[in-house]
Amino acid sequence: MATLAADVVPDTPPKHWREGNPALGDLAHIPGEGGYPLVGNTLKMLADPHGFTRSMVEKFGNVYRNKAFGGWVVALVGADANELILFDRQKLFSSEQGWGPVLDKLFPRGLMLMDFDHHRADRKALSIAFKPGPMRHYAGSLNRGISDAVKNWEGEMKFYPVIKKLTLDLAADSFIGIEWGPEADKINEAFVNMVQASVAPVRQPLPFTLMRKGVKGREFLVDYFTKETHRRRKEGGGQDMFSQFATAEREDGSLLPVEEVVDHMNFLMMAAHDTITSSATSLIYLLAKNPEWQEKLRAEITAITGGASDVGYDDLGKLELTEMAFKEALRMVPPVPSTPRRALRDFEFGGYTIPAGTPVGINAQYVHHMEEHWPEPEKFDPLRFTTDQVKARHKYAWVPFGGGAHMCLGLHFAYMQVKILMAQVLTRYQIEIEDGYDPAWKAWPIPQPKDGLKVAFRPL
Repeated sequence: MATLAADVVPDTPPKHWREGNPALGDLAHIPGEGGYPLVGNTLKMLADPHGFTRSMVEKFGNVYRNKAFGGWVVALVGADANELILFDRQKLFSSEQGWGPVLDKLFPRGLMLMDFDHHRADRKALSIAFKPGPMRHYAGSLNRGISDAVKNWEGEMKFYPVIKKLTLDLAADSFIGIEWGPEADKINEAFVNMVQASVAPVRQPLPFTLMRKGVKGREFLVDYFTKETHRRRKEGGGQDMFSQFATAEREDGSLLPVEEVVDHMNFLMMAAHDTITSSATSLIYLLAKNPEWQEKLRAEITAITGGASDVGYDDLGKLELTEMAFKEALRMVPPVPSTPRRALRDFEFGGYTIPAGTPVGINAQYVHHMEEHWPEPEKFDPLRFTTDQVKARHKYAWVPFGGGAHMCLGLHFAYMQVKILMAQVLTRYQIEIEDGYDPAWKAWPIPQPKDGLKVAFRPL
């Protein structure tokens, strides 16, 4: 359990806020290591982040300090740590100051980079885009768009680039409400550049760097979304997500400022399409590797749709086994492997006092593979998510969508898109991979198979 060393928010920022992150002397009582001069453990983490976390936990325990990406971070590992930071009942941690150093040049003021009352107000306003009316509209768009793409998937392919393009095109349709074509291609290119820049080693937009391409991509999208927000407010919009955001109102009836609508759209497009691309890819791979589960999901989908590929909005909740398989894929390959925060006040956890101003982080990927919560953690077993199994497990042992006030706003959209994808694919094809095929995965910034995932779709 965690306790506060100070029970009130100070009137002025703590010393560590004013002077930057804590120095080694402030964290010397916490076990850990700084790695190499200048770069710390950055190269080790980039090369094998999951192996690095495992080695640090084995050596130092579930609370350790680590120097990477220019400063000291305290890692808190375990389901209790997930609950402490994500539930954050005492408003102890800043998400804005945690994600800011990574995303602020590219996705500033996105919902994930907001704290407390501002976050709550904007989240409530934006939730209109995920009400039943708009969601029903998205379901129709997703069925049409995925069907048009999937019917041409027969044969061998590299799945990741194909699904990435599809999710971007679907986002252009469902999120922005524009036709696929040159305009959507420019938007997609800008988003790709921004996401790649988010983990670029050079953090300044110098000429010919990934960060420069990312910043230019943001400039293009800010201009596009600003003009479109004004147009849709004047002329009215449709059921697409952007139109919902453009006309969203706060509790006092005021519209969100135009620049905030733009920032929310930029962030949501990034968060939605890249995470869904990653999780859909891992699910396709795991179903190909476990064909018996393919058959079980196919049987469920066929029973509910009558053998049709389209699945109606009202039938999505009936795809219980399909949802459990998706949750198991999210457990094995969480699309956001780790989550940063920054401590606003001194607190205690695991027998250590962590000072105010300390960047802290939790690791969903590691906790998702802890044997105390997940027997045989490398085994694909969707039945881990039956009601009884979920009730018996620590509530924060599974956190692919975060938790607490910052629980992913679009999680039901993600479930819907993946269920529709599975219905369109499994009613048409058997998914196959070569015997013994085990692709290596790139962990940063969002997991993806390094070789693109070589699969074959064989017509039924």
